[in-house]
Amino acid sequence: MRIARLLGTVLGTTLLTTTAVLTAPAQAGPAASRDAVSLDGPALRDSLDAVHEAGMYGVFSSVRDGGEKWTGASGVADVATGRPVTPDMRQRVGSISKTFTAVGVMQQVERGRIRLDAPVGDYLPELIPGERGREITVRMLLNHTSGIGDYVLSSFPSLAQGSTDSLEEERFRSIRPAELVRMGLAAPATGRPGSVPGSYSNTNYVIAGLLLEKVTGQKAGAYLARHVIDRAGLRRTYLPRTPYIKGPHPRMYESWFGLLDPPRDFSVYDMSWASTAGSVVSTTDDLNRFYRALLGGKLVGKASLKEMTRTVPVSGMDYGLGIYSLELRGCGRFWGHDGAVFGAGTIALSSRDGERQVALAQNLMKYQESDEDGRPKLHPIDEAIAAHVVRALCPEAPASGINHSRLTESLRFDQLSH
Repeated sequence: MRIARLLGTVLGTTLLTTTAVLTAPAQAGPAASRDAVSLDGPALRDSLDAVHEAGMYGVFSSVRDGGEKWTGASGVADVATGRPVTPDMRQRVGSISKTFTAVGVMQQVERGRIRLDAPVGDYLPELIPGERGREITVRMLLNHTSGIGDYVLSSFPSLAQGSTDSLEEERFRSIRPAELVRMGLAAPATGRPGSVPGSYSNTNYVIAGLLLEKVTGQKAGAYLARHVIDRAGLRRTYLPRTPYIKGPHPRMYESWFGLLDPPRDFSVYDMSWASTAGSVVSTTDDLNRFYRALLGGKLVGKASLKEMTRTVPVSGMDYGLGIYSLELRGCGRFWGHDGAVFGAGTIALSSRDGERQVALAQNLMKYQESDEDGRPKLHPIDEAIAAHVVRALCPEAPASGINHSRLTESLRFDQLSH
């Protein structure tokens, strides 16, 4: 999920931020695999180590160029024991889940069960009644132009008062999707339905999950597992049913801009609060496989993919239907998503043909300090992450050819609803 800026600023822009001075000796993970010729393994390794050296506890990454692959990890999965992070670890990927949900909805569009430009009230009249149900379309949910507010601050009310108490108090709470939607609908509207720029809101994708359930007669998690995750050939990706992550994974540390000192471990957490907007667990290699399958036409047809990649301005992004684009000057346009939950941040980007890819995960969040306006200050970790992404996606581009500051701003993981 995207993580909202602290102290009552805009809820729901983009993803990851990490912070902190290490409390355990820096330890690199296993040597990165190097089975590629065109991928510069040593340079990728160095740029990943730089993220850890800048203060990130643990970071791991998968890079692909066609059939060639590089994976690496740097730092620790557990600051208390010094257990190293490894490239194959599972991670909560936050709002990258939105791409999975959008794919599920588009599959139903292809089957004629959903019409993109039909009012959502046609399908869910009791959930979204009245004028809103008539004016908000399915497309507006998927591209965040519905004007529906986000539920996250209502779900964790202490955050609006500058306290993190709610994060611990709600660790094992189970909350129904319909209740999340109720809170989002009760929040102040962010604009008229269909108006641009749109405003990023997790509520849109919880509604999308309920829509998927309505037209398929299945639980959204079961549908996505069978028709999206399995179809893409993912073996270590799932929507959790318990607060615990199955398989090898790092501990996930949340600093909340210094309010949690030392950062607190939230690797055990009931993710029902994220629902179909942000609860997926995956690996960096699986994420690359997923976006390659999507962009290669294996999950939806050409017409659906064209709709998904038609973007509008949303909270500073060029956002499509569950996917956004990022232009790297001198290198091209890349597609994907990022995501952040308490203690975990992830980004996945691919070239439009799915050939060049990077997916990166980190286990320390909101390590930045805030300025006088409550906005996170740029941290060396942010710059190091951007440098690794550039190295992965644009290996031939000279350093002077890439606008690092623009990329760094785009990859800021300092919000709570991503």
